[in-house]
Amino acid sequence: MAGPGDPAERCSCRNTNCVERPLRRLFEGLAGGVAACPWPFVLVPLLLSGGLGAGFVFLPQRQANDIEGQFTPTWGPAKAERDFVRRHFPTNDSERFSASRLPTEGAYAALIAVATNGTSVLDAAPWAEVLRLNATVHDAEYERLCARTAGRCASPNELLSRWGDAGPPEPGSLRFPVNDNVFLGAALGGVETDGGQVLRARALKLQYYLREDGPEAQDSRQWLESFLQNISSKVAELRLSSIQVTYFTSLSRQQEFEGNTKSVIPLFSITYFLTITFAIVSCLRLSCIRNNTWLASCGVLSSGLAVLSSFGLMLFCGVPFVVTVANAPFLILGK
Repeated sequence: MAGPGDPAERCSCRNTNCVERPLRRLFEGLAGGVAACPWPFVLVPLLLSGGLGAGFVFLPQRQANDIEGQFTPTWGPAKAERDFVRRHFPTNDSERFSASRLPTEGAYAALIAVATNGTSVLDAAPWAEVLRLNATVHDAEYERLCARTAGRCASPNELLSRWGDAGPPEPGSLRFPVNDNVFLGAALGGVETDGGQVLRARALKLQYYLREDGPEAQDSRQWLESFLQNISSKVAELRLSSIQVTYFTSLSRQQEFEGNTKSVIPLFSITYFLTITFAIVSCLRLSCIRNNTWLASCGVLSSGLAVLSSFGLMLFCGVPFVVTVANAPFLILGK
């Protein structure tokens, strides 16, 4: 029977060598095995990384760039409250649309017409061009997909639904911000008033809502995408002289986010090259004994294989790929 161990080898708060010693022996044995037969330790990791890296073929299918999904908690209280509102205050975009009942910002396209030369958008010439602009948006496809109330498309602006072709309201006939129980704060901009009566307004907003609670939801998205692609050319064809037009849709923020992502990713190759070069050059020494260039190169190669293997495995498992993890190689190389 073995006698009691040396007290110097026992673990205590003052002696942690009992942990270091077996680990040191383990790595000494591993190093001896690598030195005796190095090729399996070189080829197996390369083959394994190559096999797992094949998961990148699923990258186009796994990309997930949804802003809400990336920057909000999955089970956050706000999402639970939104689901509660959806259950108890359901919407009906095809018959009884109400923007105030929407639990989200909705599916919409917005145009803002700003009068030029310091005039008012409620003057005759700017008002006529606003009507032409509104008629351009109201194509047959929009009429099919628009959010409806009282059997017709929801009005993009309360002033158009009331005055329309009859001409703009007379100066002083409107009260701001509430006129006949209708809130005009979101309909007019740059308003000048006298005793609550509107004298002039620089801008008018047109907001076109589309259905998103039925089978037409995907068609509405396609219409918005087409709107973003064609609105500039359509506005140019109108040859508007009394108003300037800006536009925005419920898809604009997401498309801008995806556009920035696509423009930044090609630059990653440059930053990766600079980071790798710095990691290797920083280990360069004039002394042959202290020179660690090959060690740095192997460290960079190991980091690359780790990224390739881990990302490929996650893609094989169906984990979504978000652009924010593209900076992982920088963090690994920094170690």
